[in-house]
Amino acid sequence: MTAITNTFVTSSAKGNRETLSDVVSRITPEDTPILTAIGTEKAKGVHPEWETIDLNAPASNVQAEGDEYAFSASTPAVRMGNYTQILRKTGIVSATQDAVDNAGRAEQLKYQKLMRGRELKKDVEFAIVSNVASVGGTSRVSGGLPSWAVTNVSRGATGANGGYSSGTGLTVAATDGTQRAFTQALLDGVMQSGFNSGANFKSVSVSPYVKSVFVTFMSNSNVANFRYSVDSGKDNSIVSNADYYEGPFGRVKIMPNRVQATSAGVAKNAFLLDPEMLSWMWLRNIQTDPRVAKTGDAEKFVIIGEGCLKVKNEKGIGVIADLFGLTAST
Repeated sequence: MTAITNTFVTSSAKGNRETLSDVVSRITPEDTPILTAIGTEKAKGVHPEWETIDLNAPASNVQAEGDEYAFSASTPAVRMGNYTQILRKTGIVSATQDAVDNAGRAEQLKYQKLMRGRELKKDVEFAIVSNVASVGGTSRVSGGLPSWAVTNVSRGATGANGGYSSGTGLTVAATDGTQRAFTQALLDGVMQSGFNSGANFKSVSVSPYVKSVFVTFMSNSNVANFRYSVDSGKDNSIVSNADYYEGPFGRVKIMPNRVQATSAGVAKNAFLLDPEMLSWMWLRNIQTDPRVAKTGDAEKFVIIGEGCLKVKNEKGIGVIADLFGLTAST
């Protein structure tokens, strides 16, 4: 029924107060699983370098009694490096906007700085998982994980490794291959390769979709059944989840990485990580640049940082590449 004629309703009123909540709901995730797992260290220049060396392969070692010593040549260490990448976020807020009473302070200067700093940290995670070659010069690029891996790698048809070039001092981006489904056999194969190479894989960073495929490994007849009762009051629960995989060559935690869900390019790789073999090197920690001049009736800010990925030995990482990373077809 309609209201009686001349009923004064809210759509006619002019003095009703706003009911805008003071709570601003932020749902965008902030987690950076790989950066958190590998830790950070300090860089002292735009091209930090380090050395790697491998033991000789085991061989028969039988010597004759009374034999004169023969001295083998020493194998020099391999010198490697990456380039620091500058990451930046900016913003500007008018002095009036910063002064007014706004809901949740969401438009004020301090809040904007906080948000941009968290975004920049996620950009670091994106740089780590991106298949980009390292670049020197003034527009430097930190080579991402896919550009380093050459030993413990599984690729789709026509895919090819990139790798570090001692001649140029740069990494080369990997070549994409034919996409395929993530399987237990692929995981076991790269874990075996890493075991043989001396890696101690602790975790596997994957897109959320690939994590959902991993959970289906439980239905494999070769996987030991695990069942447990779930008591949540009066309701029963269906449990279909697994966070760890314990296979023939070790135990790893499968970490869904939301940053790897941002595009097919970064979703198609599953990264097997030995955290001891990786770190992020900061030349300049994330900070607000104090040198930004004030002009006009507004406050400008720049959040900036500079760093690069350090792969201490590429045999400590593994990549299962060319996966369906977002859906069953992409």
